[in-house]
Amino acid sequence: MTDHIKLSLPDGANEVLLHVCCAPCSGEVIEAMQAAEVNFTIFFYNPNIHPRAEYDMRKDESLRFARRKNIPFVDADYDPDTWFARIKGLEDEPERGRRCAKCFDMRLERAALYAHENKFPLFATSLGISRWKNMEQVNECGTTAAARYENLKFWDYNWRKHGGANRMVEIAKRENFYQQEYCGCVYSLRDANKCRKESDREIICIGNKFYGENK
Repeated sequence: MTDHIKLSLPDGANEVLLHVCCAPCSGEVIEAMQAAEVNFTIFFYNPNIHPRAEYDMRKDESLRFARRKNIPFVDADYDPDTWFARIKGLEDEPERGRRCAKCFDMRLERAALYAHENKFPLFATSLGISRWKNMEQVNECGTTAAARYENLKFWDYNWRKHGGANRMVEIAKRENFYQQEYCGCVYSLRDANKCRKESDREIICIGNKFYGENK
């Protein structure tokens, strides 16, 4: 496995609140921050994930990894009704479109609020490491969320570079993480299954696939 690059926190910060979306995306981020001896807390807030069984799988995997790494873990509320209200009218938007921006806004605004209330000078997210996400979109949402509060900054580090994207997959296989087959929301599940049906593939079966099976 490629060595982690030495991280340097911006503006002399000494503590980070890390919003995580799932274990596979956050594994590399967490290990890179630990290797750099960064003091951080994990914040899990993802009300977009559907159905509840999928949400519980993703949260439990993240919590399992956090406990093994001895990292503080904040389990925020699962409030899908608020999420559905937030993205109303954007149900047919494509991936990386306006619906995703609204979704990122909601999650990162909540992370920024928690960071502000608990005096974290910096917050970050694992969302941007995935090649399925628009990194500029994620960073814009994070920066906007941080701007609501004085003395809070969003850390827009590119976790994909310096081998980060490859290590993400290596860690997921090593840890036998649950492997999600769609972004998370009911609309991404709908669209993913539509593509599968059109290509005569079986639809997604929640809870059945793990990275360790693909070593």
